[in-house]
Amino acid sequence: MRVSVVSTILNEAESLSQLLNSLAAQTRVPDEVVICDGGSTDGTLRLLEAESRFPLRVVQQPGANISQGRNAAIEAAAGEVIAVTDAGVRLSPRWLAKIAAPFEDEAVQVVAGTFVPAPQTVFETAMGATVIPEIEELMDTDRYPPSSRSIAFRRRAWEAVGGYPEWIDYCEDVIFDLRLRARFGRFVFAPEAVVAFRPRPGLGAFWRQYYRYARGDGKANLWPRQHLARYATFLAGPVLLTAGLLLRSWPLGFVSPLPLLGVVTLRSLRPWRRLARAWGDLGFAQKLQAALWVPAIRLVGDVTKLFGYPAGVVWRWRYRAQVPDWRKL
Repeated sequence: MRVSVVSTILNEAESLSQLLNSLAAQTRVPDEVVICDGGSTDGTLRLLEAESRFPLRVVQQPGANISQGRNAAIEAAAGEVIAVTDAGVRLSPRWLAKIAAPFEDEAVQVVAGTFVPAPQTVFETAMGATVIPEIEELMDTDRYPPSSRSIAFRRRAWEAVGGYPEWIDYCEDVIFDLRLRARFGRFVFAPEAVVAFRPRPGLGAFWRQYYRYARGDGKANLWPRQHLARYATFLAGPVLLTAGLLLRSWPLGFVSPLPLLGVVTLRSLRPWRRLARAWGDLGFAQKLQAALWVPAIRLVGDVTKLFGYPAGVVWRWRYRAQVPDWRKL
């Protein structure tokens, strides 16, 4: 069974080495690695040209978005099984062996790998615990569609769903996953096919990431109920406060912040539990700092989605004639 590893990159000179090194250290050597470069100008291509530890092909497609890059790499690949990952990650030594093994069963079409945070600071430790599910949680692929940092599928499955959706810039792997699941059912889960990556290093980078994710949700009409529930939560406080002022009722004004505080606190319980398992040798002051970051990160993420989702909805309405109904394709 021939297995091709594919990825798409753009200006990854600083982080590409750990991906290449971890590919070279795989217990199962990839039959080939195909990387699509979207027009790098920072020395990325020089790193790829110097790589000789495994069979490597580079496809150049300047200006390609993530989906276009992945599709171009898959199109150029020769393997029956395609294993997808990202630049900026570190693959565990048995990643390819574990994610490819289930395909010995001809009935298997898609295998979901896992990913874990590799933080380097106290803030990143809190970020990882807040936004990245643990491996046990990722087993529920209905709730957590596998990231294309760590997924594998048969070429014919990719062809059957039309590849990654090239009309959208973010959330492309979620749409791809949902279409695969609708066509082939639940995925096989490979918990030992682990990829490690560094969480966002600050609130600014986190804001940009989650804004793009939420905008992608709006463009693709993903999770509308969850987004509406978030708006209802954030609007409850101002509505209660206004009612309290109009009715001159101090109890209403007093309870107005409770809906938001309650949701932020309750939704932080699981991240705090993750954090307690992840903070390792941090000192007491650092542990306290990380614990205080958790609700702040959660709140910033929710507020960011409030802005990103409507931007995506407006885009979808503006380009409705060009946006496909991906659920019916």
